Amino acid sequence: MERNQPMPSKIILTAILALFSFSAAAQEMNIYSARHYDTDLALYEEFTRQTGIKINLIEGESDQLIERIVNEGEFSPADILVTVDAGRLWRAENRGIFQSTSSDILQRRIPAHLRHPDGLWFGLSKRARIIIYRKADGRPAGLNDYEDLASPKFKGQVCVRPSSNIYNISLMASLVEHHGADGAAEWARGVTENFARDPQGNDTAQIKAVAAGECGISIANTYYLARLLGSDKEEDREVADAVGVIFPNQAGRGAHVNISGAGVLKYAPNAGNAVKFLEYLTTEFAQKLLAEGNNEYPVVASIPVSGPVAKLGAFKEDTVNAEALGRNQTLAVQLFDRSGWK
Repeated sequence: MERNQPMPSKIILTAILALFSFSAAAQEMNIYSARHYDTDLALYEEFTRQTGIKINLIEGESDQLIERIVNEGEFSPADILVTVDAGRLWRAENRGIFQSTSSDILQRRIPAHLRHPDGLWFGLSKRARIIIYRKADGRPAGLNDYEDLASPKFKGQVCVRPSSNIYNISLMASLVEHHGADGAAEWARGVTENFARDPQGNDTAQIKAVAAGECGISIANTYYLARLLGSDKEEDREVADAVGVIFPNQAGRGAHVNISGAGVLKYAPNAGNAVKFLEYLTTEFAQKLLAEGNNEYPVVASIPVSGPVAKLGAFKEDTVNAEALGRNQTLAVQLFDRSGWK
């Protein structure tokens, strides 16, 4: 036997060490998440309890995490990106950081319009963008759809947040999908002419402005109102009780919905575990925590809505694929700029 040839015992030891290393790696998963809720930690703990797969968590803002994954390239340890809004999922998709995922469970449980057509990402929870009005003034006559916000009859009554906000951009992107660029541009100009004040603040600020009578109508995501409804502070609940809710376009396409979602990353070192995790997130236990953590709705239709958001009632939702909200994002921003909606 040659002196430089490894002894059988060394070969066995090397094989055992390699197997141990592989097993250890197979029991881990690395999540980069832009969701920051205590309920998510409970989700991770339960997944580990059920599977033995340890979760390593990196939290940050969506755009920062996307840039980090791009910079890490093929050496990125990240297996999954979790983020909010279809627009941000599209930004990640556009940077080429997702891989296509095929799963019968995900396709069966998540509606087609809430997941990417090629399996690059999947919606996990959803929210609607609603119209609110001041109850003391009564429901405004002729206000049923998003399109009605552009009617001259509501001149001087609309308050909104800036057009640079991703939620407004996604709503505008949906209008581009339904009405084309010209129709969406006309809508944006009409709403701009109806402003009661310059765009400012977040959705909570709009709800408070309507409740206080600073303006008559606004738009907001359902979870902002649900937070106020479920608040421990009496003044918050009073604000929520002072506004009425309109789920838009119920006689037509349905209310605009957006999602929190996730996708398996292109260079995921633990892609198999990542798919298992996504499938786990569609279970009833996980769906309830995902939704209740931010007062949202489950994406799995068979799971009942719970928490303060349930008080807003049932509604028909727009089934345009969430992918279009990202694909039309750049044009939506351009149309907002041309309309003067700052």
